[in-house]
Amino acid sequence: MSTAEDLAGQHVTVAGLGVSGVPAARALHALGARVTVVNGGDGERERGEAAALSNLGVTVRLGDGETLPPGTDLVVTTPGWKPAAPLFTAAAAAGVPVWGDVELAWRLRGPGAADWLAVTGTNGKTTTVRMLAAILTAAGLRTAAVGNIGVSLVETVLSGEPYDVLAVELSSYQLHWAPSVRPHSAAVLNLAPDHLDWHGSMAGYAADKGRVYTGNRVACVYNTADPATEDLVRAADVEEGCRAIGFTLGPPAPSQLGLVDGLLIDRAFVADRRGSAQELAGTTDVDPPAPHNIANALAAAALARAYGVPPGAVRDGLRAFRPDAHRITHIATVDGIGYVDDSKATNPHATAASLAAYDHVVWIAGGLAKGADFDDLVAGAAGRLRAVVLIGADRALIADALRRHAPEVPVVDLERTDTGAMAAAVGAATELALPGDTVLLAPACASMDMFTNYGMRGDVFAAAVRALPSQASPSQTR
Repeated sequence: MSTAEDLAGQHVTVAGLGVSGVPAARALHALGARVTVVNGGDGERERGEAAALSNLGVTVRLGDGETLPPGTDLVVTTPGWKPAAPLFTAAAAAGVPVWGDVELAWRLRGPGAADWLAVTGTNGKTTTVRMLAAILTAAGLRTAAVGNIGVSLVETVLSGEPYDVLAVELSSYQLHWAPSVRPHSAAVLNLAPDHLDWHGSMAGYAADKGRVYTGNRVACVYNTADPATEDLVRAADVEEGCRAIGFTLGPPAPSQLGLVDGLLIDRAFVADRRGSAQELAGTTDVDPPAPHNIANALAAAALARAYGVPPGAVRDGLRAFRPDAHRITHIATVDGIGYVDDSKATNPHATAASLAAYDHVVWIAGGLAKGADFDDLVAGAAGRLRAVVLIGADRALIADALRRHAPEVPVVDLERTDTGAMAAAVGAATELALPGDTVLLAPACASMDMFTNYGMRGDVFAAAVRALPSQASPSQTR
């Protein structure tokens, strides 16, 4: 089965009722497939989705996501399902192929379909994809930011919109189940341990990330500061003539993009890579201008330039871009102390980048560690830490790392995991901070021990900041 016509009449089992499972089930049903959706959960939301799909004629089986429905010809899975799930074991035993929703979208593209510019990495994917879409739009191209960013690729490719090119965020989960995807060009922003319970090992995680380079035609974009990303480029099976393009926060070598005197410079997509360079934008055009966000901008610019976008569109797109909430968002300055919400920093790698953006930090951290190790994070940031306030279920792991690597740094350990702990954390951080310091929420942990998601955690932090009694300057968002 490789085309929409091939799916007609086939029995397709869709695993999951999430943001990608429901659109996949609807699309497959519209294409004439006989669709069964299986889902382990049986809550109120799931029953609502099931009722809507049942009205279309889709069979939905709640409370049992392990058994392969008899007669299944194809399984389409949503990203969260682990490869070792019993459903997939049964499918393998029966010789039934398993596609991810991204694989399904790729195979459903019609003639003359838009190219994909793909982005993956441990951190920075969403920001980079949205920057890329802004640059492509500034160049006059019809585009959209789609994929793991929360916009279904299946719906996008079947929408009938005449896109020129798509900016596609791909997670390691999605890439695992997408063997046929062949982007025009792709970037791996960085690699750090994450989701190892899903992939089984760091090697498995990196291998799935590296799939994004398979079949690239023009450029494989990598991070010169992260040699593992270049290793993935070296191992990739690409089209003849595809180039390795690095990005760096230092001066760029030939075939790289980098920084010179506060300017984003291209030495990759110019006629004379050894003897000339092209100015693309200034660091002041990047919002916020933190080092890791400038790296994101360079990666986005590299993909856009690989697609032929002119230099002026890179500058205009970056100027037009506005970051999502909870990503280094400046909430307010209160009595000379800055308060920054980076609740999206849910692992040590992301938090290290966030801490590196500020000289003197009172750090609010903690939550669900997801098996993370904090020693390297704390050792690298110790010189920037004015103090630390710990919250959440696994705060003791961070406290242990602080005792080993920053024993002189004051630590407040809040022994509570209710949502009201955030106001107490902001109060404690305020008492410890000095004028010129930054109180930074960059938890290095997931949020679900105390909050619905990282967005709620950031919102509660912002509310606590805005409730502080004295504000020397009004709240602002960067």
